[in-house]
Amino acid sequence: MGGKKERTEGLGRALIKQQNRKAIEAKEKGRAIHLQNRKVLESYTEINEIDAIIDKSDEASLLLSGGAASDAGSSDLLISADDAGDMTAEERRQAQKEEEALHASNLKVPRRPPWNSNMSVEELDANEKQAFLEWRRKLARLEENDMLVLTPYEKNLDIWRQLWRVLERSDLIVMVVDARDPFFYRCPDLEEYALEIDEHKRTLLLVNKADLLPFNIRKKWAEYFHQHDILFIFWSAKAASAAIEGKTLIQEPESQESDLPGLDTRIYGRDELLTRLQAEAESVVAARERPSSSSSTTSEKRQVTVGFVGYPNVGKSSTINALVGAKRTGVTSTPGKTKHFQTLIISDELVLCDCPGLVFPSFSSSRHEMVACGVLPIDRMTQHREAVQVVANRVARRELERIYNIRLPNPKPYEPQNRPPTSYELLRAYCVSRGHVASSGLPDETRAARQMLKDYIDGKLPHFELPPGTDTSDTEGEDSGSGSDEEGEPEPSSGSLPDKRELEDLEEFDSGFKGSKVVKKRENKKEGSHKQHKKPQRKKDRSWRVGNDGGDGMPAIRVFQKPAVNFAAISANGSG
Repeated sequence: MGGKKERTEGLGRALIKQQNRKAIEAKEKGRAIHLQNRKVLESYTEINEIDAIIDKSDEASLLLSGGAASDAGSSDLLISADDAGDMTAEERRQAQKEEEALHASNLKVPRRPPWNSNMSVEELDANEKQAFLEWRRKLARLEENDMLVLTPYEKNLDIWRQLWRVLERSDLIVMVVDARDPFFYRCPDLEEYALEIDEHKRTLLLVNKADLLPFNIRKKWAEYFHQHDILFIFWSAKAASAAIEGKTLIQEPESQESDLPGLDTRIYGRDELLTRLQAEAESVVAARERPSSSSSTTSEKRQVTVGFVGYPNVGKSSTINALVGAKRTGVTSTPGKTKHFQTLIISDELVLCDCPGLVFPSFSSSRHEMVACGVLPIDRMTQHREAVQVVANRVARRELERIYNIRLPNPKPYEPQNRPPTSYELLRAYCVSRGHVASSGLPDETRAARQMLKDYIDGKLPHFELPPGTDTSDTEGEDSGSGSDEEGEPEPSSGSLPDKRELEDLEEFDSGFKGSKVVKKRENKKEGSHKQHKKPQRKKDRSWRVGNDGGDGMPAIRVFQKPAVNFAAISANGSG
């Protein structure tokens, strides 16, 4: 009896251990997937050739397992459109615009596949990966077209998953854009995707850094948004944060008012923005519940959620901190600081949701423009002159000289006199004025480029874009940001010779730091340290050469003769 009882107890313990082991394995499997998703949550917009090959192999296996055809596609490497062939630059630009308008409907953000609560973690993960890879294949087909150039875009699925969650749980979507170029940071397809999730969702355009715009330019943008039925608010996170600390940065003109009635051109404060966001979100909730509401309505208010989305480095985290009134999210000039979406409770009726910055796919803007606008990290750029050229093309020449206290060389006589300065001229002039020298003794253009780009992003260099279809003649008195001066020095005739100043400029910039006191000082210091370790050299004895005696400079032969001996005198002395 004892043996039978022991065998029964041993079997029971074995079954319990097996069941516990299975539960632990399932728990560890789910935790591993969760940790894996968190570990790889790093934004990346470009991949090398090896990663492209690996992604294509994973893509082919997933598509084959899902029953889809695996046709050959191109890699996600950027295709340059610089080879114009037989077309001129203007013809190619026009053809590129036509191609972009034709394929604009194919440029979409990835959609989350349908799901329900009964799906397992593995099934949901596989469906999302397959839908994401199919979306990337569509963009790769667009890149095969030589007339289309796609900007770098977010290629990490986990970052897009954060966007999906924010869009699903938010009642009002706030798209934060930079006031200096709102359409560069706006994604119209994101607004359509929000309507696909819920037809009652609304998207509000929060035009941040509006204090960097002149009033008449802000008025033109307000008129354009009003005409095209775009919900917008002018806002400045920097000014709101300063107001919390008791400082005042914005000086609004009292006499300037809009011509259109009901046109809102003012820059909102913190309390005004919170009130407006809550009102817009409550209107969305009311519109959603109106069809299903019964005759007996309750006056209870429910909590509304406002989600913030947009490009990196447009001020989402700064806006959240200003609205909360404390530092709740990390803020830095490097894009991609926020890694996960964050939910912040403002009150019992309002909740804010911050989404990580996303680089949406778009046409026509180059990678250098995205670096200059702060979308891509400045510290990772490899071609600094191209990014600085974007700044030189947008900021007026006189503004660059005034802000940096430098003198740029005048255009050559055979060049257009209103052309913007080249990046070479701007970087060299900046390095000369600041004394930036690399270890090689040459101008440190990389350091100068990073500083200029940061000044451009922070607003130290004034620039802005006008609404589409706006006449530029109405903004003659403003610094529109173009590198050319509308009214400058008179253009010399093509046959005139360069004046003295032009010759000095050419000599100074072509020689590369010629006459720079910093370089001379460094060179002298370098020579002094070199002489300390240098062995003393013996001076050669050149006394055998003939001096300035009218000779031909050839070595002279010197003959030394002994004096003649007077033997007669010697013999006479001896005899005496």
